[in-house]
Amino acid sequence: MKKSYILFTLACLAVLPVSCNRMLDLAVYADPMVGTAYTGHTFPGAAYPFGFVQPSPHTGNFGWEHCSGYNNDDERIWGFGQNHLNGTGVPDLGDLMMMPFSGKASPDFRSTWDKETEEAEPGYYSVSLTDNAVDVELTASPHVAMHRYSFNGDVARVFIDFQSAQTSSEQQYDTHVLEAEVNFEDPQTISGHHHVTGWVTRHFYYVIEFDTPVIDTVRIAGAPENKAPQYVLSFPDDARTVQVKVAMSTVSVDEAKANMQAEVPGWDFDAVRSAARNEWNRYFNLIWAEGTEDQLANLYTSFYHLLIQPNNIADVSGRYRGADDKVYQAAGGSHYSTFSMWDTFRAAHPFYALLMPEMDAAFVGSMLDQCDQQGFLPIWALWGKENYCMIGNHSVPAVVDACLKNLPGMDRERAYAAVKKSLTEPHFKADWDIYDKYGYYPFDLIREESVSRTLECGYDDYCAALLAKELGYEDDYEFFMKRSQYYRNVFDPSTGLMRGKDSKGNWRTPFDKFHLSHAGTAGGDYTEGNAWQYTWHVMQDVDGLVDLMGGREKFLTKLDSLFVLDTKAEATGFVGDVTGLIGQYAHGNEPSHHVVYLYSMLGENDRTAELVREIFDRFYQPKPDGLCGNDDCGQMSAWYIFSAMGFYPVDSVSGEYVIGAPQFPYFMIFLPNGKKLEIMAKDLSEENRYVESVALNGVPLGNVITYGQIMQGGRLVYRMTSK
Repeated sequence: MKKSYILFTLACLAVLPVSCNRMLDLAVYADPMVGTAYTGHTFPGAAYPFGFVQPSPHTGNFGWEHCSGYNNDDERIWGFGQNHLNGTGVPDLGDLMMMPFSGKASPDFRSTWDKETEEAEPGYYSVSLTDNAVDVELTASPHVAMHRYSFNGDVARVFIDFQSAQTSSEQQYDTHVLEAEVNFEDPQTISGHHHVTGWVTRHFYYVIEFDTPVIDTVRIAGAPENKAPQYVLSFPDDARTVQVKVAMSTVSVDEAKANMQAEVPGWDFDAVRSAARNEWNRYFNLIWAEGTEDQLANLYTSFYHLLIQPNNIADVSGRYRGADDKVYQAAGGSHYSTFSMWDTFRAAHPFYALLMPEMDAAFVGSMLDQCDQQGFLPIWALWGKENYCMIGNHSVPAVVDACLKNLPGMDRERAYAAVKKSLTEPHFKADWDIYDKYGYYPFDLIREESVSRTLECGYDDYCAALLAKELGYEDDYEFFMKRSQYYRNVFDPSTGLMRGKDSKGNWRTPFDKFHLSHAGTAGGDYTEGNAWQYTWHVMQDVDGLVDLMGGREKFLTKLDSLFVLDTKAEATGFVGDVTGLIGQYAHGNEPSHHVVYLYSMLGENDRTAELVREIFDRFYQPKPDGLCGNDDCGQMSAWYIFSAMGFYPVDSVSGEYVIGAPQFPYFMIFLPNGKKLEIMAKDLSEENRYVESVALNGVPLGNVITYGQIMQGGRLVYRMTSK
């Protein structure tokens, strides 16, 4: 069946727009199981694009390996929670876990499962629980999780753990619920409110409805510290199938009920599943491609992961709970959160801006609203709350990019005010007085991530400078552009690397350039990395970095070394995020993502082509352990899609994409202005991995293609060669 879609697609391309219905069922290629093992931290359950709920199985509730609630290497399913994070490095959500069983269950209600029966596709998940004798199906609308249980034994029962969540430890699991209210309204309805603390402190309200009345309720004793209960619910003897709907809200139980009434008023599970799949396909059909089965699986799975978040946390009424715990009415009816900005500013937001600008504008509008509520743009936002995870303030690049591209509805003056405020008024990890006094973050004053913070902040400053110039604020432009050069102050000429410096101007000694550190657990001058990995984090001024290193040849020699030095020093703290290694290059962690394109920027596209092919072959495979690192809310996936098309936004606000090497023979991109861009890689093969020439609409290109050129549409042709 999949092959027919490829042939049908190519046939349609020849006759568009007259003879082809554009909506193809491309969801057939997306595989939610990809990344569910090793360090991908994805979940296989049902999701709706940018939706609030994501019902999915739990195979563990504690620890880093269960950030998403599921690890394909585990042997037992614990239950099915209602909301989950995609590819993060910290756990949270996993609320209201339910576990159906027939007859008598194990003491902990957990069950082995038949992995041959496990099915996962966009908007749908199913599995057969061996021990519990139940077939489970899950689907979702934007605010409502829907379950269908088919019981294969005697007596239908459901265990509900209202204490459930994804947490860092079992101790945190037992204490994360601060308040819990559970109300059995009638034999088919449960509602309630929880106040919980984890990665963020949040409120959630819910309503649970069954299509079959509950005939018996037994409370199960949990840990003494638990504030939320556990129950076993029993259904009539003749109940062979039980359906459940769970609607959630950040505002109130009444809003949760309104969400359910608006989206899933009845009990047609298959209709909800079909609506979700149709919505996934509406987005997937922005990109058509020719490729192998594995390539198409990687492409549409990457696209899938990109659309799981950001999440619209506003109710159907448009109301949501903001960063200051007050309830707001969202302009336009939607308010988005789950912003993993340290990751996604690099390629995910540029992807949204290119193909779905109205969504990116809505994301940026939500960032500006959160800034109004908390005093600065989001650093890492979850459920509208700030968790301060990671460094820099990389909402700034996303906001600036949206303004410079004139995305629909952007208030550029409001946006610039938020950018300036965020980069000049102190808040957590924003010690601007120290930064401005020394021109860098000294490691004796800033004891964690001093080098990484200097480099990351420099890029944000550069972005602010561009928007200041666009709006005519020349003094601000000079101020922020000067700051963007602070990276020079932590460059050590003797090693050719970025190195910690104290407040007296002394370099950190001793200096182990291979030493990995993770500030969250052990301090150190770098964020989840070492000096080799962070030295290249100067996307705003590659030419300046080349000069610092002594010119083009010395820069290229240093860059070559990055990919061949395999020395490993003893790490400090947890460094599980530093994965996908080629020498010291770490594709599993985002600061490395632009580095292979530095070769192209210096006229060495052949080396970029070699490395892109190696990364594709080694680190993106359509299987559970096929990702080399956390998907990080779609950033790993965005890198794949851009690189597959043959270009990448090294400087994400510049409006330029550096030419790499395409990995698919054909793309058709449907642009938001109604135009189309065909991308052809002529003679592409295993041997023909190098770009001999590239032209847009017959006009040769250099080493970049611009946003404006792409938006004109037409035909982008790469001629590939083995040389």
